[in-house]
Amino acid sequence: MKYKSILLSIALLLSLVMCGQENKPEFDTPSRLLVFSKTDGFRHESVSSGIKMLYQLSTSQNWVLTTSEDASVFNNEFLSGIDVIVFLNPTGDALTEDQQAAFETFMKRGKGMVGIHSAADFEYEWPFYGQLLGAWFKNHPPSQQATVVFENLDHPAMEPFKGMESYTTFDEWYTFKSNPRPNVNVLATLDESSIKKYDNDDWRMGDHPLIWWQETNGMRSFYTGFGHTHEAFQDQKIIDHIKNAINWAAKRLN
Repeated sequence: MKYKSILLSIALLLSLVMCGQENKPEFDTPSRLLVFSKTDGFRHESVSSGIKMLYQLSTSQNWVLTTSEDASVFNNEFLSGIDVIVFLNPTGDALTEDQQAAFETFMKRGKGMVGIHSAADFEYEWPFYGQLLGAWFKNHPPSQQATVVFENLDHPAMEPFKGMESYTTFDEWYTFKSNPRPNVNVLATLDESSIKKYDNDDWRMGDHPLIWWQETNGMRSFYTGFGHTHEAFQDQKIIDHIKNAINWAAKRLN
């Protein structure tokens, strides 16, 4: 009886150790994220799903998350404790000149930003942000299923799509005021021939970048066009795509 009790104790101990190993974060050092989703225009219902997704990832990724729609967090004191700012579907003109200056100081310290979907529909009169993001939103055809063609899968954010030439999913497909290609590193484009519903041809770009990155003077910025729908933040490939983009912006991945 005593022997059985010892065996049981050993089994329980091994189980606890294995459980602890399974729950160990992928990264030992935490990354501090500000997720900003203030809207001063159209509001995407999927903001809540995006925040939920990031919180669900935070334990395994060792992220310390602050989510806010209060623009006053853009101050030097608060941002000094942040590694990456995620612009999760913000819209409109949300930041004052002082708050913009705080963001510029933050980025010039060699930090990172990730823009998701309508991050391109934000702060049109702020050149520094526009240069970092790469392009501003122009319009879009109706939301529908379409195909994203992969141009370069070497970036960590594209790892979930390894071995694939394209990915077909339902989203809202942005067109941009100017083609970002001359100034960014394009990872994927929209296959415009896969768009079947549209009122006119004003959305067409010909060459239609959708996902890209930049690194300038130590500042890392990433943009992805995915993220209009709730379902986008429940798609495992897109979840891993955004997760890796954030970890790249935090300089955890190269």
